[in-house]
Amino acid sequence: MTIEDAIIYGKKYISSVDAKMIISMLTSYDSLDLINHLHDELSPETEEMYRNLVGARRNNKPVQYITHSTNFYGLELYVDESVLIPRFETEELVENTIKLLNIKYDSPKILDLCCGSGAIAIALKNKLENATVTMSDISHDALVVAKANRDKYNYDIETIESDLFENITDKYDCIISNPPYIRDDEEIDDMVKDNEPHLALYGGVKGLDYYERILKDIKDHLNPIFLIAFEIGADQKDQVIELANKYLDNIEIIDKKDMQDRDRMIFIMNK
Repeated sequence: MTIEDAIIYGKKYISSVDAKMIISMLTSYDSLDLINHLHDELSPETEEMYRNLVGARRNNKPVQYITHSTNFYGLELYVDESVLIPRFETEELVENTIKLLNIKYDSPKILDLCCGSGAIAIALKNKLENATVTMSDISHDALVVAKANRDKYNYDIETIESDLFENITDKYDCIISNPPYIRDDEEIDDMVKDNEPHLALYGGVKGLDYYERILKDIKDHLNPIFLIAFEIGADQKDQVIELANKYLDNIEIIDKKDMQDRDRMIFIMNK
């Protein structure tokens, strides 16, 4: 079976994009470079693995969990079923956070709360070399993944197993979080519901439980000049702003839309 044959086979059962992603992982060819290797023969072992992976994807398992790999903000990260698969919207959260931090800080001290795979913390450390970064999660298994990703890039990032601020004792210039924010009764894609960890998805009856818990206790963990960065659900902007004003005084709030023109980010700063 050649690479071209493999793509044709895969397209019978899964999307062309997914078929190429799996081939790229197995051959180490960039997906854009596959066109230059269409006539390369796959080894019998690689062909068998490819067929098995196509079957897994056909059974509604995300490609990222099949390959244990995802790209986030230019970084190849390990992922498994103990962590969420990082989304494009979270890349936009990182991008906007970097822009705001560069205005105020030379060496920001950052906490990534509910860090999951460590994608946010590692991306920030990659772009802000002088930053001191800590990442925290309630899930021990998620922190195993986050540490593996940190160690892959040999970054000095502290990890803390903690239920939000329970084991956090320090103060930070920036606290960034993509917490669970899906409503308990919200209909979501079956692939997400059936594969990704519910602990990292669901945020209570209104999807706001984690924002309230974070904002209620966050003052004790902020330096006088601070930035709070949240990813939010597309319909949660007003409620999260209301919670910020409930628990914090003398603040400026900026909301940002994602590339699909949805309200997906909230940034809170001292005036």
